[in-house]
Amino acid sequence: MWNKLRWKSLLVVAVAGLAIWLSYPPLDVRDEEGNVVKEGKINLGLDLQGGMHLVLQVDTSRLTPDEARDAPQRALEVIRNRIDQFGVMEPVIQLQGRDRLLVQLPGVTDRERAKEIIGRTAHLEFKLVEEDPVLFKKAVAGEVVEGYELKHITTPDGKREPLLVETDVVLTGDMLVNATTEFAQEGFGQPYVSLELNAKGANIFADVTGRNIGSRLAIVLDGEIYTAPVIRERIPSGRAQISGNFSVQQARDIALVLRAGALPAPVDIIEERSVGPALGEDSVKKGINAIIIGGIAVLAFMVLYYLFAGAIADLALVLNILIITGALSYFGATLTLPGIAGLVLTIGIAVDANVLIFERIREESRLGKSFRAAISAGYDKAFWTILDANVTTLITALILFQFGTGPIRGFATTLSIGILASMFTALVVTRLVLDMIALSRPNMKRLPMLQFFRKPNIPFVKVRKIAYVVSILAIVLGMALFFRRGGKNYGIDFTGGNLQQFKFTEAASATEIRDVLAGIGLGDSVIQQFGEGREVIVRSFKGKTEEIISGLREKFGPGSFETMRVEEVGPAVGADLRRAAVKAMIFAMIGICLYISFRFEFRFAITAIIALAHDVMISLGMIALTGREISLPVIAALLTIVGYSINDTIVLFDRIREDRKFMRKATLAEIINASINQTLSRTVLTSLTTLLVVVALFIFGGKVINDFAFVLLVGVLVGTYSSIFIASPLLIEWSGRKVVRR
Repeated sequence: MWNKLRWKSLLVVAVAGLAIWLSYPPLDVRDEEGNVVKEGKINLGLDLQGGMHLVLQVDTSRLTPDEARDAPQRALEVIRNRIDQFGVMEPVIQLQGRDRLLVQLPGVTDRERAKEIIGRTAHLEFKLVEEDPVLFKKAVAGEVVEGYELKHITTPDGKREPLLVETDVVLTGDMLVNATTEFAQEGFGQPYVSLELNAKGANIFADVTGRNIGSRLAIVLDGEIYTAPVIRERIPSGRAQISGNFSVQQARDIALVLRAGALPAPVDIIEERSVGPALGEDSVKKGINAIIIGGIAVLAFMVLYYLFAGAIADLALVLNILIITGALSYFGATLTLPGIAGLVLTIGIAVDANVLIFERIREESRLGKSFRAAISAGYDKAFWTILDANVTTLITALILFQFGTGPIRGFATTLSIGILASMFTALVVTRLVLDMIALSRPNMKRLPMLQFFRKPNIPFVKVRKIAYVVSILAIVLGMALFFRRGGKNYGIDFTGGNLQQFKFTEAASATEIRDVLAGIGLGDSVIQQFGEGREVIVRSFKGKTEEIISGLREKFGPGSFETMRVEEVGPAVGADLRRAAVKAMIFAMIGICLYISFRFEFRFAITAIIALAHDVMISLGMIALTGREISLPVIAALLTIVGYSINDTIVLFDRIREDRKFMRKATLAEIINASINQTLSRTVLTSLTTLLVVVALFIFGGKVINDFAFVLLVGVLVGTYSSIFIASPLLIEWSGRKVVRR
């Protein structure tokens, strides 16, 4: 026995050591001046370090079928070249679907410059200018002049001058080999873009300039004439230049996009999520505070209630967090704000396995078994319950990962790793410690623990119909309010629109902000103030991000506020996200239904699904009642509720299945009532520890994740209620006493 325990000890020590080695230091270590001294092992998401998340749609409507087929891939390569030259560290650029590109730029805070560089087509053309006054007058008068088109050029004094250019292109950017920023020798050293053509382009350029001395040659970029110099002589060098009233940065950016190549088709930004570094840093601090506070509360409670056994469980919880951080580092996963929430929630859920085991050991000790025998029987009986409960939660997490995006996938990843880690620490680590104690102290009879409920015999089943009525009323009222609010229930993730969060140096008046919004046609926007009036969130359903920022800057003055985050979602993306959310919920229900049907009976699966629908509908009603909105994090919370609630329900189902083998003469109602009472201590303890971390998340997690934490808070309470009063009692209404085998 000792030999077996030694091997287990080596395994646990090796896992702990590997986790520490992989994850240390988890976050960047900075000196007093804020410089990074040692890079952290865990990748932080854009919502934690600042940056931009863009979804681009490639417009292939004007391309031939052959061109359209590979246009998204070619666009991806062009954008990757541009971003590489832009200097972004560890960007993410990938195809998403058939004609969309996902672009993530960590640490990028200059939104407009980044969008300009990424989205610019960079279609370069050289066209001859027609100087014939007759043709020019006709074109200015609005007449169609065959073979020509009227364009405009901005003069040095800022005026727009019309120019008539040939529609035929003499040279395109395909023959460009380099573009650099240079400075004029004369004047004030104005920057310009110097172009270098390949051999073929140089020959064409020499021929065109040689045959058109005295004429003007327009250089057109993305349909706009930047410069139209007079050709003084034949130019054999294959060099040209784009001049204009550029700043140095503008000239460099034009050169950058020209070097990277032209996009094969225009791209539209249909989704943008930008987070400023200040908000990201604030989110990290608040997330870590929530973890520390929630974790300490759980650790303290376990020691106070389970005494020495609680200290063993605490050891397992600490190792659980180490394994999660080590796994995130090893797999190169990205920790997001919802991911931190998943970590906090995992702490609460991980306690459930230990509570199940300890309560089982207590029951076996009551039957007169020795300490070693009680440990062995307790783990054996708790194993299948732990497995069933965690597998159903894992099904939900995997479906969430499949249909989620960005931060939601981060949440699902952390939760999935946490579930596997908690099973290892509960079934291997705590078992190892208890077995070593039992062997070293043969005279020990039992584990000392406190107990809330000694032998409860509460008639839960008798009041089930009252509970049904209460639940039906709560659902009807909640859903009535939900449908009455209509579109107001949904955030911009699902409706399209934009959300902007600003932090003012001094408290800003909501009335003044409303006046600014009204001036640009957004008077019906939702304004939310917090942080003593200095922080403001503006939600609108029209994409006027820059107009809002310009209006606020004009009203309150430059430097009076900082843009903390911008979220802009197009209606097409909103519709896609709605479909994905519905799919995720449906597939989660189907997956859970199939698993419960396999492990128990089909009727168990149906009553569990009814209870899950009950929990989700009441949560939606509470969202409507409190005036909150359904966003992607809230969908993650709803799916987490599904996982948590089914976890609770399966523990009860498992006990009902077990009791039916021993209470053969009892009615189904008596068996169910006995099972509820037998697991009541575990149900209350698990809910209480989970609530400790969710409340910490709700209070200390920050504004960005407050709705997520609120829905979880409601879900934990409602899920506990439904497992006792809805899921199990509904089995009584469904006749039949088929015996189920493991």
